[in-house]
Amino acid sequence: MQIDLDLLYSWGAVAKKYKKNEIVFDEDEAALFYYQILDGSVRMYNSNDEGKEFTQGIFCNGDGFGEPPLFIDETYPSKAITIQDSTIIKLSKDKFLKILDESPSVQKYFLILLARKIHSKSKTSKEIINQKPEFRIIAFLNSFKKKYGNTNDKVLIPYTRQEIANYTGLRVETVIRAFAKLSDCNKVEIINHKIYY
Repeated sequence: MQIDLDLLYSWGAVAKKYKKNEIVFDEDEAALFYYQILDGSVRMYNSNDEGKEFTQGIFCNGDGFGEPPLFIDETYPSKAITIQDSTIIKLSKDKFLKILDESPSVQKYFLILLARKIHSKSKTSKEIINQKPEFRIIAFLNSFKKKYGNTNDKVLIPYTRQEIANYTGLRVETVIRAFAKLSDCNKVEIINHKIYY
């Protein structure tokens, strides 16, 4: 579910176009807006002084992102950057919170959404502490398939090995070796360098 576009516009939301690789907000920036993607995609991530990145989430058409700090007067904990040209709706924090006050169904949706995010972070933490790269990668692939509702059929995984490394906290070389092992034991298929799971 997403917040109805007419409702957002009636509260003064505006749609803004972003070019690929444009920053939507920076880590530690004051959280002042609710964002919802009309078209395109956004990656939220953290990076360290050495340039190593860890992807917190990838959001696509219809997804909202960056909501948790709006509820607790905190800054954004991650950077958000567009992965492709995107159109994103932006609504001020105070108006977003008023929508929640006036709409129990939207409020309930966000309660469920935040519970899912907390649950997902807990599962991700469990996978990160596991030392086997193959386990982390399979957990990531299962999470991707579950999010898009396809758990039975093999599907094309639309991420590069570098993106999977960023998501799992592994080095790209480790991801490449792990996929070779997973392919050898028929857990994934690699066809023309594309991953199917």
